[in-house]
Amino acid sequence: MQNRNFLRRSLPALALLALSSAAPALAQPKAGVSQTTPALPAGVSRVTSVEGITEYQLKNGLRVLLFPDPSKATATVNITYLVGSRHEGYGESGMAHLLEHMVFKGSTKHPNVPQELTEHGASPNGTTWYDRTNYFETFSATDENLKWALDLEADRMVNSFIKKEDLASEFSVVRNEFERGENSPPRVLMERVLNSAYLWHNYGKSTIGSKEDIEKVPVDNLRAFYQKYYQPDNAVLLVAGKVDEAKTLALVQQYFGSIPRPTRVLQPTYTIEPTQDGERQLTLRRTGDVQGIGVAFHTPAGAHADYAATDVLVDVLTNEPSGRIYKSLIESKKAASQWGFTPTLHDAGFAYFYAEVRAGRSLDSARTVLLNTFDNVAKNAPTAEEVDRAKAKRLKDVELLFQSSEQVGLAMSEYVATGDWRLVYLYRDALRKVTPGDVQRVAAAYLKPSNRTVGLFIPDAKPDRSVIPATPDVAALVKGYKGEAAIAAGEAFDASPANIDARTKRSQEGGVKLALLPKQTRGNSVNMQLKLRYGDETSLTNKPALASLTAAMLQRGTKTRSYSQIQDAFDKAKAQVNISGDGQSTNVRVQADKANLPTVMAIVLDCLRNPTFPAAELEKLKQERLAGLESQQQDPQGLAYNLVTRLSNPYPKGHPFETLSYEDEIAAVKAIKVEDIRAFYKDFYGAQHATLAVVGAFDEAALRKTVKSQLGTWKAPKAYARIPGRLFENTATPTARSIQTDDKANAMFFAFLKYLMRDDDPEYAALYMANYILGDGFLNSRLATRIRQKEGVSYGVGSFMYADDNDKIGTFGSYAIYNPENSARLEAAYREELERLSKDGVTAEELKAAKSAALQNFQVQRSQDGNLASTWAQYLTKAEGRTFTGYDAELEKRIADLTPEQVSAAAKKYLNYSKLTIVKAGDFTKAPAKPAQ
Repeated sequence: MQNRNFLRRSLPALALLALSSAAPALAQPKAGVSQTTPALPAGVSRVTSVEGITEYQLKNGLRVLLFPDPSKATATVNITYLVGSRHEGYGESGMAHLLEHMVFKGSTKHPNVPQELTEHGASPNGTTWYDRTNYFETFSATDENLKWALDLEADRMVNSFIKKEDLASEFSVVRNEFERGENSPPRVLMERVLNSAYLWHNYGKSTIGSKEDIEKVPVDNLRAFYQKYYQPDNAVLLVAGKVDEAKTLALVQQYFGSIPRPTRVLQPTYTIEPTQDGERQLTLRRTGDVQGIGVAFHTPAGAHADYAATDVLVDVLTNEPSGRIYKSLIESKKAASQWGFTPTLHDAGFAYFYAEVRAGRSLDSARTVLLNTFDNVAKNAPTAEEVDRAKAKRLKDVELLFQSSEQVGLAMSEYVATGDWRLVYLYRDALRKVTPGDVQRVAAAYLKPSNRTVGLFIPDAKPDRSVIPATPDVAALVKGYKGEAAIAAGEAFDASPANIDARTKRSQEGGVKLALLPKQTRGNSVNMQLKLRYGDETSLTNKPALASLTAAMLQRGTKTRSYSQIQDAFDKAKAQVNISGDGQSTNVRVQADKANLPTVMAIVLDCLRNPTFPAAELEKLKQERLAGLESQQQDPQGLAYNLVTRLSNPYPKGHPFETLSYEDEIAAVKAIKVEDIRAFYKDFYGAQHATLAVVGAFDEAALRKTVKSQLGTWKAPKAYARIPGRLFENTATPTARSIQTDDKANAMFFAFLKYLMRDDDPEYAALYMANYILGDGFLNSRLATRIRQKEGVSYGVGSFMYADDNDKIGTFGSYAIYNPENSARLEAAYREELERLSKDGVTAEELKAAKSAALQNFQVQRSQDGNLASTWAQYLTKAEGRTFTGYDAELEKRIADLTPEQVSAAAKKYLNYSKLTIVKAGDFTKAPAKPAQ
């Protein structure tokens, strides 16, 4: 399912993610205060409690996990069904995933699930993988919302419609999702490698299934599959966030307790993949510009004692920039990028590795080096430094996970499916105990040539085979496990604009404007964003790609630290750090905890103040960028977005805001020398026009002292003057372009429209809501209802609107992914819906629902510390200043007061189909389609 806000964050990426949401509930005990066990409703028994999470069970078999967290004004309801592609039989491939889609089509008490999700301001999704299917909603933590969410999940557990007419439209949506995956050679290669690695077990089959099975599945078969697996004795319900435990248990019993325990008995799957008896090889031939190598090894189940050491082994091999594969392939320039992972699975699983090799480079040479690296790791034992680095990185990920009740709630689905939710703690404990000897042992046991799949068959007179151990008895593993003390809870923070402004301390140190919002957070977490601004239109002209590459090089080495040492230090400090640059600014984003923030800031400031820009690191970075750009040259989504952006914003050549074609950007990256990077840094980097926002748990006095000493007097030689954005007159003329991308199963559609508007203009709120109704709601927007739900021709369709906060430049955009055969239907439906909105306007009923959803979503966004820091960093850049009371509260009031007539008038005035710039990209030679009119 699709994240409706993804276009605001990263337009080129169609991410399949879940959002979060927020609001109030009953007070929770503070950290360190004993918590009274709630009285249990009749029919509910307590099972166990570990580190703040308590398991209960209903008489019908439903397991319930409660994870109270008062620090966020949100709650998450997540239900995990123990059914995934592993449970599918002959002719049933993709059935679990198809069913995930069908459950959003409505149930007896909740006939319009998308509408309800939108009305409650929820951030929802459903996902399917090998061992499980889960559904979740994150929402403002009110009693009403919690009751609604539990009632929704209880009803669609056993009363989902699973109608023949819904299947008729949805199967083509799922087929569209399948075809979207077919556009990615790395994804297809991984599927093919796993297909070859597994002869019998379903881990060798893609979760999305066979296109033929998806198209032909009888609705009665799908309904039987649903009735078999969607039952309380096969589900685990988790409620996390700002909830009262006793009240929540009573509600769970109220809504789920009446569902009878089924009489059928689920038989556990019993297929065991036989020991692989020789290296397997395959070749994938498809259109593309970048070569790739994929390698899979069979490994133990996620519950096995060897799993943690195997996970560490993968990081020892793939860590950037210290991993052995990284050093052997990337530093030698034999490959442009590499990665690997080993998922937590119920049965014996796999470790998968991938290396990307640019066109013109020797694939055979890279393959030889990669396989030699695997063969050598068992002979040349990992060092203590390598293992400690990998453990620090993995433990950091676990600890950061536990700082967010939302993320813990969702991550538990994976461990529940592996065998038990407490396995996450056993994994953490096992990680801490991993030694170099353990890592060498699992490398010798599983990274054998006879146990890997890369391609062609090669005879082996003396096969050396890996026998994968059986999945352990998970119940025995977790029996009596107590874990550690629960992580420190944060305060119940009021995310209203007035309270945010009241709690935030704004000041200035030298040229740095600060917004500091200290508050108690879960795990003492803290989020920081630093924004440096530089240059003017003249000084930045004819410097394509320099700002981005310079920012990326800041972490690649300083006077006292190498790239490897910087990354190791961040991992050891359990911090997430991202430095990026473009146009006129460089942004530094940090997530850490209070204890480690001083160390992290010292490293970040070292990167900013003392970079050395090693020439060798620049070459590696350029290879990585070039491989990424070259891979986009046959990607419909990237090509369509790039062209529609260039057509809508035709800045002159050399302008700092010019959008380069992929060909021009490749040429620009190739031309950049390390001297150019060093000169750009010397000329433009300073903090005289910087903004810094920090939200969370931190030492305010120490932070101010650091900012004053390190940033307060840091100045760039070249002056800064904000470059105004431009609205080009020729963008009022409609344009339609079609890009042919051979051998791509999926096509991409983009439509853009520019107009004069700032985000505080009188008509902004009305146009915002018109777009929300048209294409920004979860599955029940007009575009989604018509094109996805009714027509079934697009997996992802929607719209977005944006208005600048300085210049009168507004953008309306739409997107859709689809099969080229459906091009005419898609474009006709899109045009009809846009023209219907412009002509007929909106109804009072849909505006009321959209208002409720939008206003709750604003509250949700403000409850996320990372969003708060990012917003403050931007608000501080405004010359006149901006506050949450002065802008956010006012915008919400304007939205609340809107009438249908105002929204309809804005739609009629601005959303003119005849002025759209439309670009589509796909393989249209196999399915001739009429051009966009």
